[in-house]
Amino acid sequence: MVKIVKSTIMEAPVEAVWEVLRDFNGHDQWHPAVADSHIERGLSSDKIGCVRRFHLADGSELREQLLMLSDVDMAFSYCLLDTPIPLLNYVAHVRLIPVTDGDLTFWHWESSFDTPPGREAELEKQVGEQIYEGGFRAVRAYMGLAPREEGEA
Repeated sequence: MVKIVKSTIMEAPVEAVWEVLRDFNGHDQWHPAVADSHIERGLSSDKIGCVRRFHLADGSELREQLLMLSDVDMAFSYCLLDTPIPLLNYVAHVRLIPVTDGDLTFWHWESSFDTPPGREAELEKQVGEQIYEGGFRAVRAYMGLAPREEGEA
């Protein structure tokens, strides 16, 4: 099993970052890897159990299900249902925590998944760098925040 843990500090109040991330169907607005997204069966994007179907920029289609969403904890969890990438038993958790020294946000994003033998390092790098760290950079840009220094997510 592969476990990925990535985190960053966002130079914005936690409520502002949560407003962007809370929309389970909004990642096509800010993540460059996501071309389009919609919630199946007309459900609300904050309904536990809703499924988002989306396409990546390369045309691949994925489906993810919202497992938990808490406005109190500013957290959500989701799993992959269908993907062309061999991320098996993939479950991810996102949590925002206020950093009171400067009104900043600590963003924690983690997942665990199984892979075919021999693909662990490749898929860990793809998810950790392209999806998570790429997401950190994309949300900063979407919110009009300054990019992190070289080498930071």
